[in-house]
Amino acid sequence: MEVREYQVGIADYKVTRQPHRLVTLGLGSCVGISLYDPVVRVGGLVHIMLPDSKQFSNVTKPAKFADLGIPLLVEELRRQGGQLRRLEAKLAGGAQMFSGQDRNFNFAIGERNVAMSRKVLQELGVRIVAEDVGGNRGRTMILDTATGQVTVRTLGNQARVM
Repeated sequence: MEVREYQVGIADYKVTRQPHRLVTLGLGSCVGISLYDPVVRVGGLVHIMLPDSKQFSNVTKPAKFADLGIPLLVEELRRQGGQLRRLEAKLAGGAQMFSGQDRNFNFAIGERNVAMSRKVLQELGVRIVAEDVGGNRGRTMILDTATGQVTVRTLGNQARVM
């Protein structure tokens, strides 16, 4: 079977089965959250931009927000045979992209995205098994649904497998 790579855009999510891969590019302050069920080998990836949807009155893309996007991804995985108790989460991104700027000026959005992602996963009962978060460099995140491995590529660094 041919292995396909599916792109997950900003404020989007996708789910696929082995042997395919899910890829998201441009994780700066955004956070990529992969969820994987190792028994049925189904995985999903969401690319969130903001931590909390409650500050907005007209939400047209729920996957933009950690508080809405992660539960959507979990629900889609369950529809495709994944079980909540088996899901393993991996996080990447949440960088502070504008060094030298006043932290209060840019609202530490990367840190808040990571914190809210952790909180939502904990509330759902999904365990986080690996993270590559923080710093000041953008990342690319690739989930391999054949193995559950996530490869994180950071500009100027070796790829990291988690």
